[in-house]
Amino acid sequence: MIRAALILQLLACAWIAPAAASGADKEPRFYQYRIVNTYPHDKTAFTQGLFFEDGALYESTGQYGTSGLRKTDLETGKTLKSIPLADRFFGEGSVAWNGDVIMLTWRSGKGFVFDQETFVEERTFSYAGEGWGLTHDGARLIMSDGTSELRFLDPETLEETGRLPVTFRGKPLVKLNELEWVDGEIFANVWGANAIVRIDPETGVVVGVIDLRGLLTEEERAAGADVLNGVAYDAETERLFVTGKYWPKLFEIELVEKQP
Repeated sequence: MIRAALILQLLACAWIAPAAASGADKEPRFYQYRIVNTYPHDKTAFTQGLFFEDGALYESTGQYGTSGLRKTDLETGKTLKSIPLADRFFGEGSVAWNGDVIMLTWRSGKGFVFDQETFVEERTFSYAGEGWGLTHDGARLIMSDGTSELRFLDPETLEETGRLPVTFRGKPLVKLNELEWVDGEIFANVWGANAIVRIDPETGVVVGVIDLRGLLTEEERAAGADVLNGVAYDAETERLFVTGKYWPKLFEIELVEKQP
């Protein structure tokens, strides 16, 4: 029942682009979750990018006038360091690379490179189209732009080097948003959905769907919480974290595969 409902939600939310199938993908696995820990999260933060690095959470936030980059303490949710973007920029995804934090913006075609320790702006860069999510595989940056394609960027020049079409059951999967590299797979939020998809980085095929419905109570949602968005992974301890826009909590979860 859960699997059927999630697939119906995929179709109803128009995650599947109206394009001809390129062939049948391997049937994805479906996962539920178990909450391991719950941490405080700033409910005024419109979460766009999230990653865990050197014992701390880094979060980039959106909305004109309130966008920025922050470093926070996981246990307390306290902001340790922050820098705002100019009001004309709508912040998007971010990722750490070689002592820097690289951050996208939505529709301005401009990205920023900040020193990870000081948050001093080092340079900017340009790209065509929209910026949504950002992660890396150890060799390349991986960027989403709201379409069904992921872009690869050279992490030093920040020039585009290739693209990866993403498919779910043989059809393009659109609205790919916040990204995280987890044990050889790309985890991607799908905008507007209470789910994260697991993408094979070689084929672009969705090999897994994580059902994250029910993390917040109805009261928390009614109090202003927006959509699920934000996935971070601590590779050293294998901890997976998720949150959302204007969510009062951040969750450490463990995946539980849903049996047929």
